[in-house]
Amino acid sequence: MTRRITIGLVFCGASLFAADELPKAETILEKYIEATGGKAAYAKVHGDISTGTMTFTAMGLTGKLVMYSLAPDKRLVEITLEGVGKISEGVNGDVAWSMNAMQGPRLKEGEEKATTLLQARYNAEAQWRDLYKTVETVGVEQVDGKDAYKVLLTPKSGRPITKWYDKDTNLLVKIAMTSQSPMGEIAIETFPSDYRKEGDLIQPHKMVMKAAGQDLTMTFDKVEYNADIPKDKFDPPAEVKALMNKPAK
Repeated sequence: MTRRITIGLVFCGASLFAADELPKAETILEKYIEATGGKAAYAKVHGDISTGTMTFTAMGLTGKLVMYSLAPDKRLVEITLEGVGKISEGVNGDVAWSMNAMQGPRLKEGEEKATTLLQARYNAEAQWRDLYKTVETVGVEQVDGKDAYKVLLTPKSGRPITKWYDKDTNLLVKIAMTSQSPMGEIAIETFPSDYRKEGDLIQPHKMVMKAAGQDLTMTFDKVEYNADIPKDKFDPPAEVKALMNKPAK
């Protein structure tokens, strides 16, 4: 890939860098893989069960969170809120869906589906070469008071995503994207933190998401790699299957 050449200087926060001093995005992404365990460690895992809590700050609600993931592209997220019920979202191959008490079952389509499928790709950070058409370092900005490389990633399908990687630790500290939803376009910012080692991998155990004026926090207490997950765990529920089988108008 050819890196974009910018004439002059790039000013980002309190730091001043010549544009040609910015490292290539490919180098930054590879350093992240090494910082979190290395390619060999990623190659050893093919699925996991992550458990913790989901907090909806504005509503003052905290519920149990369980996330099931399986290579190459299966994911099921279940959130149980007392007094509200279960919120679930899943991906099984080319099908992306969600279901909750307020909206009922729903199939994701278009850009929303493309984004969800990308997020469900197992060990996506270690497979960036397969997922993105282009990657480009566009500057340096401060995240929580620390300099971070700003990298623009354009997927093969879906909208571009911007990620920030800490200059000192090479860890991912911020993600920004625009996602399509039933409420229209939503700008989402996610802040991964609390990196801890589980097995041979170092992964964030806290994710703070800011979207549509709401703050959501996912906190993971445990990540069980290569867990025994039933094959039918990722099958869409009956209500979603009914939508899948509904004749197109």
